[in-house]
Amino acid sequence: MEKEIINRVAQSKLITFDLEDYYPEGKRVVLDIKDWLYEGIVLREKEFRGHVENEDWTTYQDAYVALTCSTDAIVPGWAFMLVTSKLALHAKKVVVGSLEDLETSLYQAQLENLDVSEFKGKPVIIKGCSNKPVPQNAYIMAVEKIQQVARSVMYGEACSSVPLFKSKT
Repeated sequence: MEKEIINRVAQSKLITFDLEDYYPEGKRVVLDIKDWLYEGIVLREKEFRGHVENEDWTTYQDAYVALTCSTDAIVPGWAFMLVTSKLALHAKKVVVGSLEDLETSLYQAQLENLDVSEFKGKPVIIKGCSNKPVPQNAYIMAVEKIQQVARSVMYGEACSSVPLFKSKT
């Protein structure tokens, strides 16, 4: 006698929250200013301004840009501001830092205004596996936001989740 297989996960009230759903599509670019510095470590204002003026900023059109200096140079704050003043006319977003810093900033903008009312009093699982570059900070921001209203928060997949939070009420 065959028993019917029942999908208890599909029947549960568990809500899956997938951070990939909030991934802003678009080109990511790292702009490293080290090549605009004398010997990669000294910022000479006149030369630096020349590089800024001669750069083809249209190559950053509608891109998300991580602005960095990969050498140990001491870069004055105005240098990144000058570059950003040109980038801002073309890029969707500019941050100083790595690609992970950029992704964190993009997710922060998405999650700050997230309506979590659908999670009120319900068990939520934050999906753990992703095909897109979801930074660790995005998971931190998600759990902070969701646990304010959820009955419980877990991480992973429904078949093998890790409990993170359970409401006391």
